[in-house]
Amino acid sequence: MNGQRYLYQQQFNIGGTMDNTQISNRNLDTIAWGAFFIWWGITELLGSLPEGFGAIGVGLILLGLNMVRSMKGIPTSGFTTILGILALVWGGLELAGAVLSLPFEMPVFAILLITLGLLLLGREILHLSDQK
Repeated sequence: MNGQRYLYQQQFNIGGTMDNTQISNRNLDTIAWGAFFIWWGITELLGSLPEGFGAIGVGLILLGLNMVRSMKGIPTSGFTTILGILALVWGGLELAGAVLSLPFEMPVFAILLITLGLLLLGREILHLSDQK
């Protein structure tokens, strides 16, 4: 198994060996993908789960991945952090709509677009204030 891992590392790291941070990050990515596929399978098997539960699970997986990265001193991914937040918002809105039995349909897509815009603007504003 170690020989296969070494070949895998060499195949995707052209130009040198991987350091421990790169190996740890790749391992965390693999764990997150595994958790994602298991969660997807569970949501497909258990069709009785409330709406939004699948998206909430995906959001937690992505945010959990970045939390572990941060705890290990590995740079987090802004992309998967934003996707995780959007998945949580999406799932929360769908779950709220199902639980609250609202007399109207919630504009989930519009709310996700607004959330994405706020996240991008907020990140850029923080980045600009750090440069001063």
